Amino acid sequence: MKYMLMVLGRQADYDAMGGKPDSGGGPAWSPADLKAMFDHMNALNEDLAASGEWVDGQGLAEPRRAKLVTAAPDGSPEVSDQPYGETREVLAGYWIVDVADFARAAEIAARAYACPLPEGAPNYPVVVHPLDTGPDA
Repeated sequence: MKYMLMVLGRQADYDAMGGKPDSGGGPAWSPADLKAMFDHMNALNEDLAASGEWVDGQGLAEPRRAKLVTAAPDGSPEVSDQPYGETREVLAGYWIVDVADFARAAEIAARAYACPLPEGAPNYPVVVHPLDTGPDA
């Protein structure tokens, strides 16, 4: 069964990873903090690929680079960047895995959640969502 595992974040988290302290009191990340996070995530990705459970996964660019798109009455795109990047947690990255069951997806999510973070940095839950792959899903 395929699952999407999603990690969340805020623009302030990306700013902190860039060395700027979080306005909410979270710490600025050091180069060693970033290396620990990337090493952890790369090891997880490599293990999923080796086990055959990897389908896809990506980290996403900071929220301020995302845009909201709706359609005008004539069907043309209407593009906005507010308030997406500043007001709430957003999708920061994801994995799509093909695993035997939810229990295995939850194990992978727990490993992603256990990523090392600087002391005081927020740690968001990993959302595990089954993919709807049709009537036999």
